[in-house]
Amino acid sequence: MYQWDFSILWTYRWLLLEGLGMTVALTVAVVIGGLLVGLLGAAGMLVKNRICNGLAIAVIELFRCTPILVQLIWCYYALPILAGIELTPITASILALSCYGGSFYSEIIRGGILSIEEGQNEAGMALGMTPALAMRRIVLPQAIRRMMPALMNQSILQFKNTSLVSVLAVPDLVYQGQIAAHDSFRPLETYTAVAVGYFIVLLPLTLYVRHRERKFGSAR
Repeated sequence: MYQWDFSILWTYRWLLLEGLGMTVALTVAVVIGGLLVGLLGAAGMLVKNRICNGLAIAVIELFRCTPILVQLIWCYYALPILAGIELTPITASILALSCYGGSFYSEIIRGGILSIEEGQNEAGMALGMTPALAMRRIVLPQAIRRMMPALMNQSILQFKNTSLVSVLAVPDLVYQGQIAAHDSFRPLETYTAVAVGYFIVLLPLTLYVRHRERKFGSAR
């Protein structure tokens, strides 16, 4: 029978904590980048221009319909050859994950804006507001409130997606866990600790999202 021994992990505590810190930092970067990509994508789909609509939809579906692991590898190995630039593993990871997450953020943002009645936008323009001002002062504040639970859920998925960057040797929690497992010959204990690390970070966020969803549902 297998004898569990978690005490060996004490030797690798700083290695795993550094990996967790890298994972959290990557998540913050890809969430911010993804939201920016999502805003651009949603604007492209909502603007009344067929060329912009078609281009935005094509790019969004390209990232939505291809595996994120393939995108990570492509950004790191193929993009530098085609663009003539050199990317570090971290830069390539942030770029790929931001574009992938942004393709989903864009649909959330677009749906949130379209969920607001058109009459409110028209009422703002009737008061002398420009379409952009009516969007910023009337539509967006309401849309953001409706979008928030979905945006936070997608951000949680972004946190879990960062586990894939270990294939590019980015020193995240999974990659550092691999080093510890190979060095200690204790993969079961090491990967259990890695899973616990993700759980400790994600559980409060998940509970908060559920609270927001219930609060939004009661408010409606």
